[in-house]
Formats: sequence, C-alpha cells, structure tokens
Amino acid sequence: MASIFTKIINGDIPCYKIAEDADNFAFLDINPNAKGHTLCVPKKEVDKLLDLDGEAYMKLMAFSRKVGKAIEASVPCKRVGMTVIGLEVPHVHVHLIPLHSMKNATFQHKESLSAEEFEAVAQKIREALK
Repeated sequence: MASIFTKIINGDIPCYKIAEDADNFAFLDINPNAKGHTLCVPKKEVDKLLDLDGEAYMKLMAFSRKVGKAIEASVPCKRVGMTVIGLEVPHVHVHLIPLHSMKNATFQHKESLSAEEFEAVAQKIREALK
C-alpha cells in the first residue's frame, strides 16, 4: 500500500508543493512546527534514510539543501534546522524547519495556518528557488 507521501507525490492527496526534480519532492508540512516547515522526500518509497542507496541519499541531501536555502532566504528565522526521524510515516522524509528557538525543533509546539497563509509561504519559498 502506498504511503501518504507517495499519494501526495502522485497527486492523489493535495499539498502545498514547493519543488520537484526527477528524484525528489518537497511540500509544506500541514502540521508545522513553524511557518515554512517543509518536508523533502524521495519519489521512490523507501522506509528508512539509511536504506537509500548512496546516490539517492546524496541526491536527497542536495535537494534538501537547495530547498533549505530557499526557506532561509524567504522565511524570517534564526536558521533552518534539518532532522530525519521517520517514525510516523514509513517513507524517508527530511524535515526543514525554520527555527526561532529550540521549541520549534521539539515537535511539541505546532502552528496553525490558514490555507491562504500556507499558499503565501509556499509561494515565497518557490520564488526564492528561482
């Protein structure tokens, strides 16, 4: 059965898409730790980060860096944190989180955004990728 992320990549579930290349896909987390919290996932469904082959791992990290730099350029924050936990969804995903304080990194503090706010921040990040 396809993971929720595979369904998002395939367009079966809507998302606030940030970027896509031949191997990877980035979209806003709909339950964000901070405004601009983005997930980068490989298109190939693999459960654990260290199960990716070396090439896929390096491509995901390079893609995540590019998206992270765009977040840093477009979302006011002290820095963009990166974490890979992967217990909630059995599909590798890199969290890129705009950090204002350590509470943004704990996954215990969540922000609520309207559809308009999600779309506005997604647009700002996409523009910074150009």
